[in-house]
Amino acid sequence: MATQETRSRDGFVSFFRSYTKTWIHAVATAGLTAFGTLSVFHRGFIALALASYVVPPIALYLWRPSVGRDDGDAATEEGGTAAERERDTAVEDEDDAAAADRERAVATGERSTGATDAPLERAETEDRAETDAAPAGSDVSRSDRGRDTEPGARTESPADEADEIDEAGEDERGRDWRLVDVPTEATLRDVCVTAAGAVYAVGENGLVLAGAPANGAEPDAWSIVLEDGPAAEGDELAGVDATDGGDAVWVAGDSGSVGRIEAETGLHTDYTAPADITDNWLGVAVGGESGDETVLLINGSGAVLRGRYRDGAVSWDEPTKPGSGSSLSAIALALADPSVGYCCDTNDSVFETTDGGESFDRVGLEGAGGTLENLATLGRGDCLVSADDGVVHRYGGSTWTPERVGEEAICGIARREGETIACDADGVIYERTPAAEWNQVDVRAPDSLIAVSTTADGDRTVAVGEEGTVVERR
Repeated sequence: MATQETRSRDGFVSFFRSYTKTWIHAVATAGLTAFGTLSVFHRGFIALALASYVVPPIALYLWRPSVGRDDGDAATEEGGTAAERERDTAVEDEDDAAAADRERAVATGERSTGATDAPLERAETEDRAETDAAPAGSDVSRSDRGRDTEPGARTESPADEADEIDEAGEDERGRDWRLVDVPTEATLRDVCVTAAGAVYAVGENGLVLAGAPANGAEPDAWSIVLEDGPAAEGDELAGVDATDGGDAVWVAGDSGSVGRIEAETGLHTDYTAPADITDNWLGVAVGGESGDETVLLINGSGAVLRGRYRDGAVSWDEPTKPGSGSSLSAIALALADPSVGYCCDTNDSVFETTDGGESFDRVGLEGAGGTLENLATLGRGDCLVSADDGVVHRYGGSTWTPERVGEEAICGIARREGETIACDADGVIYERTPAAEWNQVDVRAPDSLIAVSTTADGDRTVAVGEEGTVVERR
């Protein structure tokens, strides 16, 4: 997993990045080159060369025109009032100050571990709230509505869809992301929020961490279920998933580690080395209700191992390789229909199963600029795959559409009806509703985030990462 260096978020740096993409920068660069060439005749041209390159960005930054924005944004800014410009300047100043505080905290090794319920920074602006739900009829809205519709499904009008999204947006804005204090500093590799609202996270040395349901015991009652893995060997765990109702949880990791945990009692059963395979398992997907479960495991050799849990025992099929043998990086089964699922590998390939993992067909994708990291699905013809170049690729049943989310590796992605959540290697969390663009949340974890999970209703969403980092929204 790529670990990205922390990037500056100061106002001028952000402005200058946009400025370098404009024609003004191109002209200034040409002036620098031309005057620099003439300096062989007179040294005075050196001053002109430097001035031609340095003066324009400084003047533009102080004047603050809409450099680097699209035509629609520029027109809006030109037509804005003085009051709006003052408000935008104030918001930018606040963001710069917040960024400086965060960087000072990172530099001094501080971490927000005070009161468990203390909210992280969340400076919602009026403009940000208004853009959480884009109006029906926008380009993004049309592309999402263009997905195939199941026969007999109710077709909503644009107005109905907009109303639903507005309501969802209001609901989400009422919830805060916050850092959670947990009893570990081990790196957490994967997380699963069950249908019952409980949370399970796995990571270094075979650690299994559990968070009690928010509507049960103390919502922050986190405890360690396993300290050294299902076989008590201390092998790192890389994947976790739960049955439909959340009554059973499966974990998997290095040296063939596999285990099943009963959610009610916390008791676990060791199934390490299934089918006598001791490969490092890189992920696990579970479908079906407790006692009638399908378990899919993936490894670095590009193989999928399928198991069926019945009456307290597991029968394992022969492993299959959907692709060329490149390492598989993620696998998921749809909650609504566990016979449907997807997996992806490090060779730009995504595979679909419609028989619960017995067979797979390649459905894409071509020309990805980065290595595929993770994926999420709601069912057949619906899959989002994240990559380490900051792009998420959206599958609509026949075509793939790339969407730029950020600049860092998008390590974790979760999907539910009406919303997608992603997290990156720089500790940033992103949210997206069907009618809106990807929206960066105004919080930032102190360390890289690796995985994220949410409930079907979005009541609880949890992201985990390095150094025992846990960030939660509810």
